[in-house]
Amino acid sequence: MAEAQSGPSNGRKRKYRSDGVSPTWVKRTIEGPGIWATCVKGKEKGTVGELYDLFESLAADMWPVEGHNPSANDRDNGSDGKENEDDDLETQIAKEVAALKRPKVEKRFANCLTNTQCGTSARLLPSISPTYPDCFDAVIFMSCKPPVDPVKLVMKHVENVQETGVTRTKYTHRLTPVSGTCVANLPELHSLCRRTVAAYCAQEDTEGSPRARKYKIELRVRNHNTLTRMEIIQEVAKCMPSNYTVDLDDPDVFVLVEVFKSTFGVSIVEDYYRFQKFNVMELANAHNEPERFEIGAGRVQDKKHGDDDGTV
Repeated sequence: MAEAQSGPSNGRKRKYRSDGVSPTWVKRTIEGPGIWATCVKGKEKGTVGELYDLFESLAADMWPVEGHNPSANDRDNGSDGKENEDDDLETQIAKEVAALKRPKVEKRFANCLTNTQCGTSARLLPSISPTYPDCFDAVIFMSCKPPVDPVKLVMKHVENVQETGVTRTKYTHRLTPVSGTCVANLPELHSLCRRTVAAYCAQEDTEGSPRARKYKIELRVRNHNTLTRMEIIQEVAKCMPSNYTVDLDDPDVFVLVEVFKSTFGVSIVEDYYRFQKFNVMELANAHNEPERFEIGAGRVQDKKHGDDDGTV
């Protein structure tokens, strides 16, 4: 009897992964344009929820859905408590049924399974952690549906964070947009880079001869050991236009290349360093930090650097 009772109960129980979604409700493959996000390890579920809210809010302002009025839907659902008191039971049921039959707005974001951390070797963590704070983070991928542009979405958010110092998230650290993804091999990477570069160049002013641009390739590899970093960088460099030259010190544009397991992601952005490599925590801290002391001053203002007798 005990087994018979526990069987249906386990079957009805909704099981969630550590990243906060059911395995049957989430994309099993990383595909399409999207946004990589690093977060506090162990807080993947909360990060997915806050990213859904953040991205939907930004996308609603940048790419509003025609004919969708949330406030009107609330009125149709009978959100006014006084009206609900006046309606009889049959009227309330009819309203609820009508709300269920109303076509839902398709979600523009979907969480894709990663089920892994950044993939840094444990023996290297003590030595590199001061330079790479992301090494202890978990990684999440949120795919985007048209007309959402992940690059424009992330740029809008980091600009807001830099201006206001408010991240609107609790666990999210770094956001990295990718304009497209492909299988992790050189021919597919070459094709994806060609398309990404062509789309970016099409946005620039086409009047007159193309202006010279300086670029830098920012490569981040996670859980991938098939291709070397040099092979990937050389293949990406082959796809850059002739008027683009490499400049590692003061580039105009940045080619972001994200390699995760068997997936490549590529995008082209500007002001990558000015926005702290899209680390929203760093941007908020830089905005909210108190005024720095003058060079040579102690951590405590008006603190004497020696005893009364003048000794240090």
